[in-house]
Amino acid sequence: MTKYGVVVGSIRENSYSKGVADALVAGLPADAEVTYLNIADLPLYNQDFDAASPEVYTRFRNDVLAQDAFIFVTPEHNRSIPAALKNALDVASRPWGQNVWQGKPALVASQSISGIAGVLAHHVLRQTLVFLDMPTMQQPELYIGNVGTLADEAGQITNVDTQAFLADAAQKFVAFADKFVS
Repeated sequence: MTKYGVVVGSIRENSYSKGVADALVAGLPADAEVTYLNIADLPLYNQDFDAASPEVYTRFRNDVLAQDAFIFVTPEHNRSIPAALKNALDVASRPWGQNVWQGKPALVASQSISGIAGVLAHHVLRQTLVFLDMPTMQQPELYIGNVGTLADEAGQITNVDTQAFLADAAQKFVAFADKFVS
């Protein structure tokens, strides 16, 4: 059974990113093991911690290591990914030479209340995942624009077409991830 880690780039309660992530998870096989990784409580990455990491860093790195594949969903903040998401990527890729993201297949989705759909954050995240040596599914591209019209007040996707699109993408990700998971 494949273990899927889910990293939601927004730490806001009832975020649309969490709603998109939930819709993707709904498309995974019923027996998939899914873990949402908490990035909100990670202290800012500090290279001084490389020699003796805080326990929260060690736990997070172990949580990443325990997963087979990752689903990332991000909003766009100032044409980039949110600080909490970048911090999580940094924490689990350090100290140098101890990148625990390496080799784990990834799916990237972005969302925005505008029609731009977080496209720039999406590409910033993809670029970072390339450096972290994570094979990333290329198609379909998951840009969810005008997400506020597709979700309820709790951020959950309610639009049937969007739910179907995300479920289909999740099923394609299962096939993609299976190429890398032994």
